[in-house]
Amino acid sequence: MPQRPRRRLRSDPRLGWLMTKQGRICVGAVAGAFGVRGEVRLKSFCAIPEAIAGYGPLWTEDGSRQFVVRLVGPVSGGLSVRLSGVDSREDAEALRGVRLFADRAALPALPDDEFYHADLIGLTVQDPGGKILGRISAVHDHGAGDLLEVARPGGGEPVLVPFTRAIVPTVDLAAGCVVADPPEGLFE
Repeated sequence: MPQRPRRRLRSDPRLGWLMTKQGRICVGAVAGAFGVRGEVRLKSFCAIPEAIAGYGPLWTEDGSRQFVVRLVGPVSGGLSVRLSGVDSREDAEALRGVRLFADRAALPALPDDEFYHADLIGLTVQDPGGKILGRISAVHDHGAGDLLEVARPGGGEPVLVPFTRAIVPTVDLAAGCVVADPPEGLFE
């Protein structure tokens, strides 16, 4: 029997899943200054890196600053961009390491069976009989396939659950849960 393709997730597995309390999702990070006129080297976590400029103003994690992004061009390790209000190399260098967030509503809708990491974090995981197995605390992709890290209700070591249709047949974002049919012994 042929295996059904795995679900696809959108965002950088290291940072892109972060969501602020204001419902903003991390879409990039400033890698440093580029040039002497205030341009920055930006690492985009978007599936299409240049799409980062189309998500409206981007915010710092605490929401204290917002920037309009204007693409200048591709550079080694990212994009060269102008951020509104950043006019000198010193201003640009001061932003090194700052993560930039877009409003969740500004991100494109995804086809069925594709999910943003941030949409899965916090969902309840239950077995087909309705027993609560835990809550999704992180999403990992180490190259061999996506894994959901499930924190158990009573604590203890989290469990890594392969995010495939066979093991996680149902994702119900509206209800805030996923149904998992893990291999025997995984949650024991």
